[in-house]
Amino acid sequence: METKQNRPLAGQVAVVAGGTRGAGRGTAVELGAAGATVYVTGRSTRHGRSAMNRPETIEETAERVTAAGGEGVALGVDHSRSEDVAALADRVLRDHGRLDVLVNDVWGGDPLTEWDTPFWRLDVAKVQQLWQQAVVTHLLTSQHLVPLMLARHRGLVVEITDGTGEDYRGSLGYDLVKTAVNRLAFAMAEELGPHGVTALAVTPGFLRSEAMLEIFGVTEATWRDGARRDPHFAASETPHFVGRAIAALAADPDIAARAGLVHTSWDLGEEYGLTDIDGRRPHWGRHIAASAS
Repeated sequence: METKQNRPLAGQVAVVAGGTRGAGRGTAVELGAAGATVYVTGRSTRHGRSAMNRPETIEETAERVTAAGGEGVALGVDHSRSEDVAALADRVLRDHGRLDVLVNDVWGGDPLTEWDTPFWRLDVAKVQQLWQQAVVTHLLTSQHLVPLMLARHRGLVVEITDGTGEDYRGSLGYDLVKTAVNRLAFAMAEELGPHGVTALAVTPGFLRSEAMLEIFGVTEATWRDGARRDPHFAASETPHFVGRAIAALAADPDIAARAGLVHTSWDLGEEYGLTDIDGRRPHWGRHIAASAS
């Protein structure tokens, strides 16, 4: 039997910008499992790949949303193009007349990130492009879609990030854009609060994304074997864990109290009593603290 408890987002409308893979895909699916209609957007479609050149597509994510119990809608959108995002906003407005949840997870920065390269040797053109791809796209998307929330004085904007901003992320370009996303959530929260809309950021821990599974040479079924290469992998989480955390936030009637902050999947997991798809409750923060002691 369908109840508010097991489908708390039934009737709600969400957009997951950059929902092709990773945390975006996991979030889209879990919003669907909670009952939402989810527009899954991005550049990787069955008609062509983005510069990431990976096989995952927005259509596949949308199908998983529907299979989970929601309604998935795949729309090809280049979030760096204002006209594309405007068309997305028009489509959501035409279909539903409102938007309840916006998740900004546009990335595409893997080909632009130079790991193990000191900042004085970075290709600044790549850093500039990374800024446009991973930060400006988020702002542009919010500019077009948040007005669908303002009219109703309610809604949630989630910036998916990497890290709380306290630790260096290993490459100046990468660190710069991920820290900026955290600040973007804070700044939007300041301006949206008086209008009844909440903005915040959420970071996963060690994410077992499709790409990370490939790097470690494992599958989700054999992921524990990855700990032989890196012991930290034993504390990793699937994209569904952060997705469940975001779905719980979207269903929280007291969400406004969390505005402007960077929330972690592991703390939210404990607060909301969540588990990952394998039944575990990973806690990256506790793992790292124990490793450092």
